[in-house]
Amino acid sequence: MWDKFGEFDSAEEINRAAAAQRDEGDKEALLALAKENGIDQEDAEDYAEGILEELTTPLLAALGKLKLEKEDLKLGNVLLDWVEELEKACQESPGMAAAVRKKGKDLAGYIARLADEGFEHKATVSKQIVAKTQKVKGFVGSHDFAIGVPDKATRARIMREYYLGEGAGK
Repeated sequence: MWDKFGEFDSAEEINRAAAAQRDEGDKEALLALAKENGIDQEDAEDYAEGILEELTTPLLAALGKLKLEKEDLKLGNVLLDWVEELEKACQESPGMAAAVRKKGKDLAGYIARLADEGFEHKATVSKQIVAKTQKVKGFVGSHDFAIGVPDKATRARIMREYYLGEGAGK
């Protein structure tokens, strides 16, 4: 994903690299840097033209990283909802935005933690419910059927643990 410039640890690192490219007059490299970090190309053009003082902010750097990871992982359905929760947390907390941008923290690792939590605390679905399903009943037959999706409070806790290092799940 970060093939040309490597993964950056912060918006400040991205801005330093962008400044170096702009100082060298290498607009093509500057635009490539922005693209590789999920930063809007119009913002990159404005930065190259001197309209913007910095290429990105901590929030935009975090959202750009999440955008790229989401595309790379080809997420859908409930997994997209989980990413939206993370994006909202970044918008509400500068600390979360900075933590999401950190090297070594990635969306795949976060979602893996959520998947493990869901698996560990799955709930067995009543056979009465299974009998009313269209597809599940044909698949599970007489076996038990369980669903494991962490609730919102658990997802918020895991988000803080994974990205911020808070709590026991560092």
